[in-house]
Amino acid sequence: MAADERYVLAMVTVPTEELGALIAWQLVSDKLAACVSRFKISSTYKWAGEIRREDEELLLIKTTLGLFERLKEKVIELHSYEVPEIIVLPIIAGHRPYLDWITESVSREG
Repeated sequence: MAADERYVLAMVTVPTEELGALIAWQLVSDKLAACVSRFKISSTYKWAGEIRREDEELLLIKTTLGLFERLKEKVIELHSYEVPEIIVLPIIAGHRPYLDWITESVSREG
């Protein structure tokens, strides 16, 4: 498997359900992600010298490493945070039919 075809899980936090829905829809519509799962979370973090707690939504985005840069640019374009969380974890193994579905879902031909 080529490096750009490796499967990854991108994680993005957003402040509202509406923004989460918009980003999820856009990423899947643009074939930058096969699936975006959304979860309500509570985050505690330090920003501008203060410790804060916010209710957010976590997006778990299934895609390939080769699409990450384009996915990141789309998230930044749509996101409201000054510095959005956009991180990637490798998917080192998975159910082969599911992984094949990711490939088909983000394929330009699919």
